[in-house]
Amino acid sequence: MTQNELKDFLDEKVELYNNPSFIESDPIQIPYQYSLKQDIEISGILVATIAWGNRKMIINNAKRMMEIMGNSPYDFVMSYTDKDADRLENFVHRTFNSSDFNDFLFGLKFIYAQYGSMENVFNRYENLQQSIHHFKNIFFQPEALTRAHKHISDPEKGSAAKRINMFLRWMVRQDKKVDFGIWSTISPAQLSCPLDVHSGNVARKLGLLTRTQNDSKALMELDMNLRKMDIQDPVKYDFALFGLGVFEKF
Repeated sequence: MTQNELKDFLDEKVELYNNPSFIESDPIQIPYQYSLKQDIEISGILVATIAWGNRKMIINNAKRMMEIMGNSPYDFVMSYTDKDADRLENFVHRTFNSSDFNDFLFGLKFIYAQYGSMENVFNRYENLQQSIHHFKNIFFQPEALTRAHKHISDPEKGSAAKRINMFLRWMVRQDKKVDFGIWSTISPAQLSCPLDVHSGNVARKLGLLTRTQNDSKALMELDMNLRKMDIQDPVKYDFALFGLGVFEKF
């Protein structure tokens, strides 16, 4: 397959999967319940954080998170104190438990109190992988259990940071189909593809990725090749790679 043929093939798959019907079966449906920017951000980062494993389980547990917060994430975060911790009791999604949930709420409260928005933390660097590292350092400034740190990946430690890159796609891409595009100070051109086992395997079969590990180096290689096809919006191809892997078993 030539470069032009590959681009045409993937563009067709983007058109197929990057549409509102995608929302119905995806965890992104949870932040779509809200209209307030802060509610979308908070629900988005929490949902992205638990977005591994069975998709139905992810969605059900994300709904439970929102119910615990009274379906008003921003208000709940900003008024959250130690006295509210019992409301989180028994929440668990795989290795993310109520203690982690508690630490995340305090981290979010700190960010909004100190920076006004998550966007003001992530837009610090042109390279968003640096921004993810910066975000993690700020997020865990309040005292937190050491175990909670593992739920935010760090590109500077070699991670592809799939879930945070997915969250950034949700917030930044302004396609008016699936992603929210509520952040104006970051360009879609800065985004990196949420690299996981599905998108990685498809990318290798298509010759977009040669590295065998799904790590930060693989992400750099995939980003470079996706930018050759669309330098302004390379991460639109996440829909193609994900759809081919999950829905078409490519």
